[in-house]
Amino acid sequence: MHKIITTSTNSIEGAKIEKYIDVISTNVVVGTNFFSDFGASLTDLFGGLSDTYQSKLQKIYKIGIDQLKTKATNLGANAIVGLKIDFDEISGKGKSMFMISTFGTAVKVCYKTFKVSKP
Repeated sequence: MHKIITTSTNSIEGAKIEKYIDVISTNVVVGTNFFSDFGASLTDLFGGLSDTYQSKLQKIYKIGIDQLKTKATNLGANAIVGLKIDFDEISGKGKSMFMISTFGTAVKVCYKTFKVSKP
């Protein structure tokens, strides 16, 4: 995969946006299993952090960003600006799943060159 600068800001320091290509998004859904649900319910009951859920959220966060970068690359972009991430839980019928939605604008940027003057 090509190197894609990804930022939640609307600009990249030291770069000029030459072209706004398209708004891109991804959705990643990961199911939880009985054992992680059980462990999380104990954490909820007794307090503390749920390492299991944190690990799952970090995993799908990375997958979502990677998929967004792949989409940007396929469109000819070399950066994503305005990145937004939304986490959600989907549950029903005794099952629960995590969903992450990522959004951003694929852009083509040109990095400014600075001349260094010699004394």
